[in-house]
Parts: sequence; C-alpha cells; structure tokens
Amino acid sequence: MSKEKTAQLRKFVKPFEQADVKASVKQMVNTIPPFFLFWFLAYLALDVSIWLTIAASIVAAGFVIRTFIIFHDCTHGSFFKNKKANAVVGTITGIITLFAFEKWKREHTIHHASSGNLDKRGVGDIWVMTIDEYVEASKWERFKYRMYRNPLVMFGFGPLFLVLISSRFNRKDARKKERNNTYLINFSLVVIYSLLIWTIGWQAFVIVQGTTMFVAGAFGIWLFYVQHTFEDSYFEDESEWDYVKAAIEGSSYYQLPKVLQWVTGNIGFHHVHHLSPRVPNYNLEKAHESTPPLHQATTINIKSSLKSLRYKVYDANNKTFVTFGDIKHLLQDSKKTAEN
Repeated sequence: MSKEKTAQLRKFVKPFEQADVKASVKQMVNTIPPFFLFWFLAYLALDVSIWLTIAASIVAAGFVIRTFIIFHDCTHGSFFKNKKANAVVGTITGIITLFAFEKWKREHTIHHASSGNLDKRGVGDIWVMTIDEYVEASKWERFKYRMYRNPLVMFGFGPLFLVLISSRFNRKDARKKERNNTYLINFSLVVIYSLLIWTIGWQAFVIVQGTTMFVAGAFGIWLFYVQHTFEDSYFEDESEWDYVKAAIEGSSYYQLPKVLQWVTGNIGFHHVHHLSPRVPNYNLEKAHESTPPLHQATTINIKSSLKSLRYKVYDANNKTFVTFGDIKHLLQDSKKTAEN
C-alpha cells in the first residue's frame, strides 16, 4: 500500500467518527444491567451448584468485557460528543471493570501514538524485544522476558497484576486530575466491595467476583495481545515509523463469530480503531466494510490466532516475529564468543 493511499484512509473513515447518543445509551442499557443481573444470578446459584455459579460468572465476564469497551471508547472521547459525559461514564465503567479512567486514558493514548515504534516502547503496550536486544540481554533479563511471554504468566497472573497493582497506583509523573480520579475509583471500590462482602460473605464474593473479573481480564489481555502479535506485524525505528501503516499493518482484523464480536464490542476491527480512535465501537464494522483498502489488513480467526502464542521475539531485519527456538543458535554463538 503506497503512502498516498494510506494517507487517504483517515479521510475515508472520518464520516464514522461521529458519536450517536442513542446508540451509546442503547449499548449501555444492553450491557451494564445484564452484567449486574448475571452477577446476582451467579450468587443465587451458589445454593444450587458452584458449577452453575461459575457458568453464570463467565457470562457476567462477557458483559464486563463489553463494559470495558464502553470505558475504552470514553477514554478516546468517542462514546459521547460531550467531554464531561465521557469522563463520568468512563469513571463509572472504570469502577465496574477495575480500571482507573484518567490513568488508563493517558497510557492508552501513548500506546496509540507509538504502537509499532521500536524507539518508543514501554507504555501501554505488550513488552516486545528484538532479536538483538534479547541476545545481548543479561540472563536475568532474558528470564524475566521469557516468563512475561509465557501464556500461564501473561493470561494467568496478568489479570491479577492489572487490577490489583497496575490500575491501583498512579505513575510518578501523574497530574493532580489523574491522581484524584484514581483515588476516587479506588475509594469507590473499597466501599462497594466492603458492602458486598458484609452482605453476602467473603467466600461468595471471592467466588463470584473473582471468577468474573479473572475471566474478563484474561480474555481482555488475549484480545490486546493477539491483535498486535502476528507473524508480520509492523514495527519500525522512529525514522521510518508511520502512523497509518502502524495502524493498518500493525493491528489485525480479528474475525470473530457474531456473538463474540458483539461481546467484544467490535474491537476485532482493531486496524480501524488504530487508524481512527475517534470512531465509536458501534461504527467500526461500518467503517471497515465501507473502506475497501482496509480489507487488506491482516485477518485472523480464532484458530489462526492461536499461532500468536508461538511468537516471542521480533526480527527487525526480516520484519517478522520468531520463536525462542528460532534464535537458540544465536544465544549459543553469543556464549561461545563471550568465552573466547
């Protein structure tokens, strides 16, 4: 795709950037109340079967994911036309999903502005090392990276780290507005969770809320991971990096079954979202279908997306992800050189 064509793409999707208040309210109605309903049903099901509770909690987790998409749109200022409305709804959905609104807003903005830029990694993205960086790293650094990229760690401990640590503390350079928003959400969570534990007991709370948020968190991390980790994903040095190319070539189109597409708020059209974050989630599919050049984005489905678990290190020379096994010989050569 030429630079001229990629430059025109943002103009093509601009008509879809307008938020529709009715569509936004409708999405809130068919997302947030069902979450509370299935959460309550999961609690009631404890008197019948813990497996029934887990099943209901998993359904509730699906609505948490959908609620997160509303939260996500609010951070981009795309869910409502009104800035204050986005902030209020974003903070409320942040309480539900356990994410600090202003904090995540800033970090995610940085992610969009630097996705695929090898010289600006580290904020709001998945940790990616190039082959050279991995080979030259210390044993301890390589060990940490291997653990980080291990599926059990990323999708097992990852959700716990996100909601219990990362989202609960401000960055050192956070401004007053961001800090206060995080404090407000943390305080709200302490009050709400304390009341729930006092009302239903800590065991029931841990089973229902723990299952719901863990499943939602793990699937959320998977969505973020898989849509930026595919064999020929886009990464370039600062001097060669291009925003539009990073959006189209560095973000995949995750073709999901209609039910999962609905649950995930069309975020599978990730290439469209990165091209124009101002497009609300309910317009992403329309923007994709109406813009033929966007059909050239890397398309993955559930089966093919599982291959992404193999991709660990980025080959900056050949512009592709490789496995740890693919570069094992480089580590051996490096060790021999060091010994000599």
